[in-house]
Amino acid sequence: MRPFLPAAALFLVAVLFAAPGRAATATGSFQVRINIEAGCTVNSATTLDFGNVGVLAADTDVASTITVQCTATTPYSIGLSAGLHGGSVTTRQMSNGAGTIAYSLWRDAGRSLNWGNTVAGDTVDAVGNGAAQAHTVYGRVPPQTTPAPGLYTDTITVTVTY
Repeated sequence: MRPFLPAAALFLVAVLFAAPGRAATATGSFQVRINIEAGCTVNSATTLDFGNVGVLAADTDVASTITVQCTATTPYSIGLSAGLHGGSVTTRQMSNGAGTIAYSLWRDAGRSLNWGNTVAGDTVDAVGNGAAQAHTVYGRVPPQTTPAPGLYTDTITVTVTY
């Protein structure tokens, strides 16, 4: 014999045991991309400050830092200009009016490797690692005729070739 349930009871059972209501969904996807090209930036270059000096009777040596950031595995060369005051990359000039003071920039602490701007000649060569990399500039004011007192300056342009 079949059990008989009234229609109202069947409806109540169906409502109680029915699956919860669902919203319809659809999915898709998209790609995320970035293309890293070889590149470099000069993050900073600190002042090469020879300080307060009287008579220029002995070498005055100081150092500063150039910080370069290049993409990983990117080879690069750092070149330094001759400056603004008629010098060359081997004998640069700071000036104050008509007065000048000769100085040199070097790639090594022993001050035997001039730092110029000829790629693969007198530049500093490195390979980027994706992070900032510091490079030391070694400066020297050699003994020379001392000009009039005052502040002598020059501006060097840093060029990174990659």
